[in-house]
Amino acid sequence: MSNEQEYRFQVNLSGMINILSNHLYSSPNVYLRELLQNATDAITARGQLEPGFTGNVTVEISGSGSGATMTVEDNGVGLTEEDIHQFLAMIGHSSKVGQDFIAKETSFIGRFGIGLLSCFMVSDEIVVLTQSVKGGPSMEWRGKPDGTYTIRQLSTQLAPGTKIYLRCKPDSEPYYEPQMVEDLLFYYGALLPYPVRLHANGDAKTINESRPDWILQPELARGRRREVLAFGEKLLGEPLQDFIPLQTANGRTGGIAFILPHSVNLNARRSHKVYLKQMLVSDKAENILPEWAFFVKCLIWTDELQPTASREHFYEDERLESVREELGQSIRNELMRIGEYEPDRLQRIIQLHALSMKALAAQDEDFLQTIYRWITFESTYGERTFGELMADNKKIFYTLSVDEYRQITHVAAAQSMLVLNGGYIYNHELLERLSILLPELDMERLLPEDVSLSFEDLTNEERNQFYERIRLADGALQRFRCQIQLKRFAPAELPALYTLSKESSSLRSLEKAKENSSDLLASVLGNLGANFTESAYSTLYFNLNNPLVQKIFTSADNQMFTTAAQMLYTNALLMGHYPMTRQELGVLGQGMVKFIDWGLSSNA
Repeated sequence: MSNEQEYRFQVNLSGMINILSNHLYSSPNVYLRELLQNATDAITARGQLEPGFTGNVTVEISGSGSGATMTVEDNGVGLTEEDIHQFLAMIGHSSKVGQDFIAKETSFIGRFGIGLLSCFMVSDEIVVLTQSVKGGPSMEWRGKPDGTYTIRQLSTQLAPGTKIYLRCKPDSEPYYEPQMVEDLLFYYGALLPYPVRLHANGDAKTINESRPDWILQPELARGRRREVLAFGEKLLGEPLQDFIPLQTANGRTGGIAFILPHSVNLNARRSHKVYLKQMLVSDKAENILPEWAFFVKCLIWTDELQPTASREHFYEDERLESVREELGQSIRNELMRIGEYEPDRLQRIIQLHALSMKALAAQDEDFLQTIYRWITFESTYGERTFGELMADNKKIFYTLSVDEYRQITHVAAAQSMLVLNGGYIYNHELLERLSILLPELDMERLLPEDVSLSFEDLTNEERNQFYERIRLADGALQRFRCQIQLKRFAPAELPALYTLSKESSSLRSLEKAKENSSDLLASVLGNLGANFTESAYSTLYFNLNNPLVQKIFTSADNQMFTTAAQMLYTNALLMGHYPMTRQELGVLGQGMVKFIDWGLSSNA
């Protein structure tokens, strides 16, 4: 005989309300969203029973302060007594669901059966009066946050629909203020296709009377520029200058992507307002557009995406992935259309949002072909567009990193070489693609050591003259795995140029990392560094055209020469923006002290 017994979970409703207010919902403001959502679903349900039915929602506020009450009334499908027991008294059960209710597509917004509980965040009692369109008596349901409720039949017959009463609880007075209620009703219900009316302080106002017709046909927005921008500014709360209509192929998701009037950081949070079944369910949807589209802020309406329980985000599923790709394609296609018919407008967008445009061009060859003339690059000819750089009809060199560019920019500029900085994000990918797309251009990657090929060698007489000095400088920099070359090159103002091979660059990174690591990790990194071959040497080119270098190499004082060579080495590192090791910083500090001492001694 089994001793096993079966028990039911006991739900602490007040504890669940605390979870709702502090963890599931972002703010008590959502209570009004949940009431609007319930009304919207009720009107949708009645419309399915009565084609052509016209719905409406009325919100009324009476009293003020702690004595304020609110009534939210809809003329939707209403509830029978059985419906009340099933849907108002069973948490987590919804009238729109089956076993697969999260994945199953419906015509309704709510599907978790917990929305009405949000009202306990602002009221200690919820009263529901309802009359079902299916007939039967009118009913009253009263619920309290301790988990108790009462149901009774009314002696009078109400019109079909539902009326919900809330009484202000302590510290919830702001949520009953007419202006806040009006703002929230517009915030959540601006796109609803039926009137939402507010009655307060003896005044009546329709909140959403200016719903534009381009909501259902976003392509119409192109001819209504002022109206669209004004509408966007009202809903998004910031000034806007341009926009792109959005539409998926099936027409079930659309919207307006407003181009931000200021440049945006790559890591900035990208949040958009999304209306599900024409009611706002999220103002912080971050996964509705591709990553590259961080230069727009969108109003999006859909009837096909699935909201999470809080209805503030959407499930990451195949449907959302498809919608995201199609909305991205909408933006891409519109930018290409603008490029064809309004090139000046596209150029302004590119100048303001260069990083977004580069991100898109890096993954879309057709888009790159449309915009490449207006992409700006840092170059030895200044900050210029690629179209301007092409017009010079010169051989175009580019680097793969900022460090490479910084190493050679002075030397390359002095020799009239056109070098583009490919080190910033997306730059070298775009330049490599352009070298393929535009075979008529003479483009080539430039390495720092390639620049030295144009340096002028010393004469035999100079080689013999400076042989001992070169050997002494080599010895002074041996501990840094740096070899010395004495050349002549432009500009004469540059005393030395430091260059790294790929292997020496890796070794330098290892040495720097070892300094900031634990003893164990430093030992491991040291073993890795020991595996580098003799080719892991950097090169320091001294410029004999530079007056200071000439003085140093003709100096008879070996100690001063050695110190000067080390100082020029550290100066070249600083010029190339290389992070210095402790040993190099020590050499820099000691050298400065020595030269100060020598200078003071010579004046004594």
